[in-house]
Amino acid sequence: MRIVVRTAAKLAVVSCCGMLALCAAGTVARADQPILLPNSLVISSSTYDRTQGPVASLAVNSTLSGTANATAKAIAGNDYVDVWTNDTVDGSFGITSAIQLTDIEPHSGHVFNTVAVPPDQVVTSFSSKSELGLHVTKDASGSSHLVFVAYAGAGVGQIDVSNADAVPGQDPTNPCTFAFGTKHAFARTIVSMDAQGNFAYTPTIDYGGNNGRSALLGSNGLYYAVGNANNGSVSKFGPNGTNPDVTETTGLEVVTPIDGATSNVAIPAGNSAEVDPFIQDTFGSKLDKAGKDNNYRGVTEYGGALYFTKGSGSNGRDTVYTVSLLPTVGDAASTKISIVPGFPTDSAKATGGNFTPFAVFFANDTTMYVTDEGSGNALDLSSHAGLEKWSLVGGTWQLDYVLTKGLTGVVDTGLTGPDGQYPDVTTVGLRNVTGVVDGDNVTIYATTSTSSASGDQGADPNKIVVITDKLSATTMTGAVARESFQVVAGPTYGTVYRGVAFVN
Repeated sequence: MRIVVRTAAKLAVVSCCGMLALCAAGTVARADQPILLPNSLVISSSTYDRTQGPVASLAVNSTLSGTANATAKAIAGNDYVDVWTNDTVDGSFGITSAIQLTDIEPHSGHVFNTVAVPPDQVVTSFSSKSELGLHVTKDASGSSHLVFVAYAGAGVGQIDVSNADAVPGQDPTNPCTFAFGTKHAFARTIVSMDAQGNFAYTPTIDYGGNNGRSALLGSNGLYYAVGNANNGSVSKFGPNGTNPDVTETTGLEVVTPIDGATSNVAIPAGNSAEVDPFIQDTFGSKLDKAGKDNNYRGVTEYGGALYFTKGSGSNGRDTVYTVSLLPTVGDAASTKISIVPGFPTDSAKATGGNFTPFAVFFANDTTMYVTDEGSGNALDLSSHAGLEKWSLVGGTWQLDYVLTKGLTGVVDTGLTGPDGQYPDVTTVGLRNVTGVVDGDNVTIYATTSTSSASGDQGADPNKIVVITDKLSATTMTGAVARESFQVVAGPTYGTVYRGVAFVN
């Protein structure tokens, strides 16, 4: 066993059987010790805490918000192992938790620093597996900024935040609004952190009834975010009684930075706009609630264009999308979203979930890596789940191979902690991704997707993994066939890993 402890950061890296567990101690960065160090890897994580907020008193038969008349009763208390089974009686069930950012040397696991994002400003929803995607970009002055999305004003231990409204009284059909009242609303907030650990906040009116998932600072100085919306019974696009309209504050959003010193800064009128909102009217007969066709998850900018994914839901198309030019708030509605040539164009309903893309990394102009969550059907798990490598040939992207060795099917056992034994966790795919290119070597870091007998697989202790691929390879032969994923961090009892970003 190897233990490395940085006193300044109060964060330990514990190595056991070749696996690293990052153990945050609620610290902040020192002013003289930057976090976004060149050639480092930043990881976002969250640890379950049942000692604060309403969850501290959660017990069997507590009233939950899972029905329109708020009569659902909790079937489990607040212990980490069992609490997630409450989502069987409350479809909105979730618990907020604090956010940690850890900056490591990716080869050795040496921890440079850890930052506790102020929980009195923003938090995450612990079991919302698609949250806390990370992006490191530079502003006009060349300074690096780490960007992600979180909830403002909730605090740790709040219940049913991820499905609550974004602004007070937004959706009267939302069961969370009915159960908790119109004040149970939390602005989905874009957070930017500079290299000294200083935070700036841009709250939005977007993603009411669901979650903001990932955001980045575009090369034009605007924020671009992806997420989902509509937890109520809204069944049509356009004016529908929600204010702001949950079907027009979702999908890909352009946001003008506010960058306030706190997360309760006022949101100016017209501060954000949905890109191509009418895309949700292009898929024929509705198979789900309005606003779900553009249920996007991962986003990246490459070559002045945006690329983003849809890999969940029963309607729309699960695939990789793009907009060729960075839209502004003013022209967002008229900017058209298209499917990246070569990626699936059939409906999610027709395929039943045989392609569940999550995030994208470009190694160069003709090489794209796409993570697949493996949370769809058997075909998804057998042919797409893992790390997909795509090559651009004659203007069309084609799938070269899928890297899965040392990843899919790996079972983590013995996950024991203060609340008892957690169910065994099986790795089934990948979520957020980042990478670095060095000659003909492409090193990819990603967070794992899991399956377990728990009540909510988003609460499973997952991992950060790494693999190095040959950039020039297009077939899984020779050395490529021997490439295997290695564990960088986790699994850690009570902790989930969400986002990764390599700092150039």
